Amino acid sequence: GIDLFAGPTETLVIADETVDGELCATDLLGQAEHGPDSPAILLTTSEKLARDTMAQIERLLTILPTADVARKAWEAYGEVIVADSDEEMVRIADDIASEHVQVMTRDPDYFLANMTNYGALFLGPRTNVAYGDKVIGTNHTLPTKKASRYTGGLWVGKFLKTCTYQRVVTDEASAMIGEYCSRLCALEGFAGHGEQANIRVRRYGGRNIPYAGAAAPLVAAE
Repeated sequence: GIDLFAGPTETLVIADETVDGELCATDLLGQAEHGPDSPAILLTTSEKLARDTMAQIERLLTILPTADVARKAWEAYGEVIVADSDEEMVRIADDIASEHVQVMTRDPDYFLANMTNYGALFLGPRTNVAYGDKVIGTNHTLPTKKASRYTGGLWVGKFLKTCTYQRVVTDEASAMIGEYCSRLCALEGFAGHGEQANIRVRRYGGRNIPYAGAAAPLVAAE
């Protein structure tokens, strides 16, 4: 399906001491201006960066033309989280499951390899969410409200229908699969399902399975 509840823009900036507070503050406010209910979160292992970013946010809010909106968003939904390690930041970020995640750390690829819940990931200080919004081409119909825990952004695959098929091509394979299937169906109480397996075990495996019974495991010859 292609249905997706798209809520307010969400931004999570993951950063360490390799970047400065002005850059983090700029990227947080750049998305907070979307609306007064847009979460903007800094997640970092550096307490110094956390404090510098908060100070830079206050400075930038005095000169940003859209500060009336961005300030409301920051004051209502802004957060700064200090973690002990990159591993902890991954756990926290996956729990937040933000629409946009901007990673500005010593090793951004670590987050690419280990994070699972996000709408779109922006790696390194040369990349940012505004680039993704306006220029570099990734689709920005993205999951919000923690929806990235179960779906990704809109892409061409969501408009395609996938059909599958199965084919068992030898008598031996059908009989072997049928034996396992027969026993599973007996455990679940699905006699009709079991007979679909049993009739093939009889025909292709040459075994005498009682009707609605379960195919006993074959004992290997010593």
